[in-house]
Amino acid sequence: MVRYLALVGTLVVTLIAEPLVADTSMLIIAHRGASAERPEHTLAAYELAMIQGADYIEPDLVATRDQVLVSRHENELSETTDVATRPEFKDRFREKLIDGYAFSGWFAEDFTLAELRTLRTRERIPKIRPDNSRYDGLYQVPTFQEIVQLARAYEAQTGRTIGVYPELKHPTFLMQHANIDVVQLLLSELEELKLEPTDPIFIQCFEVEALQRLADTSDYALVQLVAPEGGPADKPEQSYAAMTSPAGLADIALYADAVGANIAQILQPDGTPTSLVANARTAGLDVHAWTLRPENQFLPPQLWTGDDPIGRGCGDLALAQMLALAGVAVVFTDASLSLAGMCQGAELDQID
Repeated sequence: MVRYLALVGTLVVTLIAEPLVADTSMLIIAHRGASAERPEHTLAAYELAMIQGADYIEPDLVATRDQVLVSRHENELSETTDVATRPEFKDRFREKLIDGYAFSGWFAEDFTLAELRTLRTRERIPKIRPDNSRYDGLYQVPTFQEIVQLARAYEAQTGRTIGVYPELKHPTFLMQHANIDVVQLLLSELEELKLEPTDPIFIQCFEVEALQRLADTSDYALVQLVAPEGGPADKPEQSYAAMTSPAGLADIALYADAVGANIAQILQPDGTPTSLVANARTAGLDVHAWTLRPENQFLPPQLWTGDDPIGRGCGDLALAQMLALAGVAVVFTDASLSLAGMCQGAELDQID
């Protein structure tokens, strides 16, 4: 679980002296939908995110055995569905080594879409988001096509453009162990959905070769995801630290349009920007930041409201403004920043 930077309170006040309002220069990406308000990766979460004003909705994509792209945080299903309670699927339990890590459970690539449709979703982190558990059992696992169709229906109703920002999960593993080419699946579905590179769409991945293949065969905007530790599963000789050096960013710019980085890679412990945004811009890349979450436990101590770890206030909006000041172009969030709701007109000294 990622915990954000231990920012110094006085610096926060210096950086954000004005009342808290949503920054309109950054694109707002609804991370797995409005996942702070509804179980993630459900049509309900995506619909609420659009209502709240998100510019893009973000589905993580895995694949079924019959090669349909569906939206789940991981290909392992027991954290986000009721599959473990289904006796008819008891024999589907597996142990797998994915990207160097051992997992046990039930995996999307071992189910057909029809079988997956019999499952119902549930909140992934109920202890942190207990209110979301009220929606357990109400929704099915959505396909990528359904998510795009939902966005188009909302666009037709409101006249507001909604972008999509899919992430390809574990493309190398799925190719090697399930003979599923998620890159080609995505390109085929984009063609079927008539989603052109000129439409509002970013495609992201933590791996490198999937993005390079997309760059070689299409003109979609691509985002190389990086993390504070480790490296891409398909390039064990590389590290994300090296990839975010000036030379590494120049290499990324050969195939991608932006780098998607953890907030801890963008802001230093004292709250000032690291060199990442400046170096990325020199290489011709934008920086997209992940992920803002509204609960206290995901925020720096100086931005907590009250002392309940799962309590919420305006800290995520304050952190968003710091990212905007650092030059971030796009921010992922679990809750709406464009409405800002209770935070309109709030001062920072009211957050501490």
